[in-house]
Amino acid sequence: MSCCGRASFATSHPAPVSAPLPAVRAISAPHMTVHFEYTGETGLTAVGPATGRTYRFDAPGRTLPVDLRDAGALSAVPHLRRRQRA
Repeated sequence: MSCCGRASFATSHPAPVSAPLPAVRAISAPHMTVHFEYTGETGLTAVGPATGRTYRFDAPGRTLPVDLRDAGALSAVPHLRRRQRA
């Protein structure tokens, strides 16, 4: 219906979907890593609080890449030290 030359608008509701939508796979952006070395005597397992990733340092001197989002927390763990990689 129009009034005084103005158009009227109606809203429509989308039709219900009868078939399930295809699953969409989440794509995660690559994250930077830093390296940590274990300086203890046996082994150590640490869980990154930001990513939930488990880091297993299975022997003294073991060096692993650590997601940068977890690096701050792992810096506070005794016997783990951040290393510079060339």
